[in-house]
Amino acid sequence: RPHAEERLRVFLETWREKQPKLAAWAEENLPEGFTVFGLPETHRRKLRTSNACETLNSQIKRRTRVVGLFPSEESLQRLVTAVLVEISEAWESGKSYLKPQN
Repeated sequence: RPHAEERLRVFLETWREKQPKLAAWAEENLPEGFTVFGLPETHRRKLRTSNACETLNSQIKRRTRVVGLFPSEESLQRLVTAVLVEISEAWESGKSYLKPQN
């Protein structure tokens, strides 16, 4: 975690003047991702791959492609939220990807 925090500090120093919105967003949101460093190494190894993200993105893309053009941003958000809830429920009741430590 200290290494990630140092990398964020360097990133912010580099981009704060050139891209202030990006730097503000990174400073506010990226530290939430540092939570992963508190997990056991076996979990971190599985989370390192992008397979889960790629699957999630393909599911969202598949469902939004059917609609084509959304009448509003809110309608897009409602559909994507419904897809994410559906996927979350399937993950919660399905096979465990990350096994709890004893």
